[in-house]
Amino acid sequence: MLVAPLNWGLGHATRCIPIINALIKAKYEPILASDGGALLLLQKEFPSLKSYVLPSYNIKYSNKGKNLLIKLFLSIPSVISAVKKERKTVNLLIETEGITGIISDNRFGVVSYKIPSVYITHQLRVLSGLTTFFTSKIHQKIIEQFNECWIPDIENKFNFSGDLGHIDNQNINIKYVGLLSRFKKENLAIKYDLLVLLSGPEPQRTLLEVKLLLELKSYKGNILFVRGTLLNLAKITKPANFKVINYLLSEELEEVINQSKVILARSGYSTIMDLAVLGKKAFFIPTPGQFEQEYLANILNQKLIAPFVTQEEFTIEHLKRLDEFSGFQLQKITFKLDFFKLFEGK
Repeated sequence: MLVAPLNWGLGHATRCIPIINALIKAKYEPILASDGGALLLLQKEFPSLKSYVLPSYNIKYSNKGKNLLIKLFLSIPSVISAVKKERKTVNLLIETEGITGIISDNRFGVVSYKIPSVYITHQLRVLSGLTTFFTSKIHQKIIEQFNECWIPDIENKFNFSGDLGHIDNQNINIKYVGLLSRFKKENLAIKYDLLVLLSGPEPQRTLLEVKLLLELKSYKGNILFVRGTLLNLAKITKPANFKVINYLLSEELEEVINQSKVILARSGYSTIMDLAVLGKKAFFIPTPGQFEQEYLANILNQKLIAPFVTQEEFTIEHLKRLDEFSGFQLQKITFKLDFFKLFEGK
């Protein structure tokens, strides 16, 4: 079974981890495929599984959020080229590895008409400002090539993706598979007053890191600062109450989140699912220019679950707003092995 997440931050890869574990439990043999940090993460989590490098989409991020949409449109030729190469690679792997099914998390070219193919996304509607209608229709046309589209969310009104993951489209075979997280709740003693989880593509990851190191230097309490990178970055100057770690694998990260009172993070959908499954209190800073993260953060703010503020506006004073919010109520993972029936007998 070929499992291929998009390399856009690490969220697409992390939410594939419970699916890979479920495949193993169901006696399938997962084969991993991606590029960059996403592939490296899965290789570290599953060192015994075969893995292959896929062509990079080479999406360039901007220093200023307002320029992101322009950058994304300029990346279209690169993405189209990568998708064509992906299709060739996938066809070759089907022949050489005897692959009988595909699970693609937002990789457009990881699909085949020869074998059952599943697409994972929480963005049936792709927010892009004035061009939302067109970006959504294009994405839906891509999804229609797949046999099924798995939405990592709940179908009813008590959901987390809102309008992003809930539309009426008869041409897409939609299945809501529940929240996907690699973590489980444990009642551990609180060790950290604040856990900072950095993530996402550069240069915005670094820009937020610099901002938080400056703003949190007067924070009264213990802070664990997870930089969210698999690269060996230069050491940073930090206050005495800071503990800084570049990256944690799943078991270690699960432990420190359970040991933390408050989580400060990007409002990426995978992060939201993780914190919902662990029932944590959170403060969000959306990635500048990412309409999706801004939308998700606003939903949680309106529901009085978690506050948010823009990266530019954030100061340590904003953390006082946490007292007005409830935090996430504990959610259960409901992914079932029955979802793999599509691949049986193929």
